[in-house]
Amino acid sequence: MGMQPFAGRAAVAGIGMTALTRESGRTELDLAVEACRTACADAGIAPADVDAVLSYHMNDSAPVTQVARALRIDRLGWHNDIAGGGTQAASILGDAALLIHAGLARNILIYRALNGRSGKRMNTVSTGPQERFTYGMAGPIPLFALAATRYLHDTGLGPEHLHAVVAQSRDNAKTNPRALRREPLSFEDYLAKPYVCTPLRTADCCQETDGACALLVSGVLGGPRIQAVVRGGGPGCSSMDRAPDVTAIFSEYVAPMLWEASGMRPSDVTAALPYDAYSWLVPRQLADFGLVRREDLGPYLLERRHAWLNPHGGLLSEGYVHGLNNVAQAVREVRDGREVALVTGFGGSYGSAALLVG
Repeated sequence: MGMQPFAGRAAVAGIGMTALTRESGRTELDLAVEACRTACADAGIAPADVDAVLSYHMNDSAPVTQVARALRIDRLGWHNDIAGGGTQAASILGDAALLIHAGLARNILIYRALNGRSGKRMNTVSTGPQERFTYGMAGPIPLFALAATRYLHDTGLGPEHLHAVVAQSRDNAKTNPRALRREPLSFEDYLAKPYVCTPLRTADCCQETDGACALLVSGVLGGPRIQAVVRGGGPGCSSMDRAPDVTAIFSEYVAPMLWEASGMRPSDVTAALPYDAYSWLVPRQLADFGLVRREDLGPYLLERRHAWLNPHGGLLSEGYVHGLNNVAQAVREVRDGREVALVTGFGGSYGSAALLVG
């Protein structure tokens, strides 16, 4: 693949977020506009200086043209509503970087806004035309619980390791005022949580949240640079239950692509923001991206050596803005002196990953 032509040409110059709640009492348009205005202010520009707007959603948000109109962007250039969920969280950075590299935009707003708790809820989204059948995968949690069961069997990991992921997430979130879950979680309390679909308990699943997050990506302003972005997948894709290996999530296919595209190595990563929609995805990505050897995962988790991941609490504890809030945290980490931040986007057997550099 070689170095990507847009490498280092675009920067995330601004970030913005609304409060994360379980009932916002606001429209997705209101949430999007607030986050976008905050991102523009953080970058030091007016919304009128934006010439492209991108978003991703699953028919649960405000279209980009409505957001641009509300922001009074009178001359809107390239704009796109991208169909999809968490898989887009990292790769939408690539869409923005490509526009800047092609000379089609200078300042690009990216946002994700949803009432994911009080409005359309992700855990009710069907994985296929289930109404015609009396059995099958009745939503994302059963699908990924199936994969988790096999993964835990193959690796020898168990509830104590899943607890370590969730409990550390809570510990990381305790100093984050945005986080919805900041209370400690003992192993006993974890075991007492009800199952959603074995082996996943309620604590193993990311939150359903109302809120919005926005990024201002620029070709003329400073900030963490977009070094590499990849997107891809393997057999099964959204039909993971039919894949030869149901545990092979996106990172198995995307990780080699990322290292080839960036010319970097796992040891270069100083901040990691993996998409933690479910607790078992954390060790799987650690191994796939070469951050931890698979055979070392057990002690690595129990000894809490993964405390450096998602220092804001991630999707499990801060909140769920379909992964874009993890990207915002990656920007904060690079601003605070971390040299290389890895961020990922999960969609089952396909997804994306990006590297931001200081």
